[in-house]
Amino acid sequence: MVKNMPVFDKVTPSLLEAMPYQYAGKDINVCIETEEFTCLCPWTGLPDYAYLVINYTPDKTVVELKSLKMYLQTYRMVGMVHESVVNSILNDLAKAVKPKNMTIELEFGIRGGITTTVSAEYHKKAK
Repeated sequence: MVKNMPVFDKVTPSLLEAMPYQYAGKDINVCIETEEFTCLCPWTGLPDYAYLVINYTPDKTVVELKSLKMYLQTYRMVGMVHESVVNSILNDLAKAVKPKNMTIELEFGIRGGITTTVSAEYHKKAK
């Protein structure tokens, strides 16, 4: 274990930080990917490994990447089904960043010969 590395036993959305998007009004796509996402199977307690893709169009803020990494690490010791994981990440990121739109996709590694890909979308409501 890395010295001074915190171990989380629950998801901690308060770790997420947003930074000002300097080009507010200009639509861009932000794509964040990692092969290092893990959580626990709630039935077996075994680790589930996933490839995570986050795509979003910022409005006024963007996610600060170190805070995102720390937030994602909080899933490592949490037992959660795949569908709940993708919705949890989407809800927490959308609340923190308030994007125009966002898609979260998790491709979970093979377990018993089955690969599972789960995705969820967020669209900002028009005022």
